[in-house]
Amino acid sequence: MTKEEALETYFPAAQIERATAFLTDDQVHEIQQRSRSRVESHVLTYYMARKDGRFVGTAFFETQTVRTMPATYMVIVDPDTTIRAVEVMAFFEPEDYLPQSKWLGQFAAKGPADDLWLKRGIQNISGASLTAQALTEGVRRLLASYQIVVAPKVRS
Repeated sequence: MTKEEALETYFPAAQIERATAFLTDDQVHEIQQRSRSRVESHVLTYYMARKDGRFVGTAFFETQTVRTMPATYMVIVDPDTTIRAVEVMAFFEPEDYLPQSKWLGQFAAKGPADDLWLKRGIQNISGASLTAQALTEGVRRLLASYQIVVAPKVRS
């Protein structure tokens, strides 16, 4: 799936606006505190979706190295700060390490108050622990980014 296809799949007939936030040091610190995950860049790009003038969600796309190769994934966050979906867009590690849809489905309907940690609220992937760890950390980081950067804009 391309980025455009993914956005159309999750936000059919919605108007999509690409936004970029330049994070302050305080925002980076707060995201790292909430997610317990390192923020690599002070630039955050996301896609806000509106349908019939109403805000319907946000999509984040992130690329990070899993073991030695990159993986790109998408996280869809609904206006109530729960995760609608997590999708792997591109994966360059061996196929054995690719998480299945069922595993990614564990994130659906979870929010900031849920236990988004491996071997606690999220089951590990046998034989693909590094992938599971990278995606779980990324989801926590993007959910915290949503709370700190996007949610205040939506409320105003």
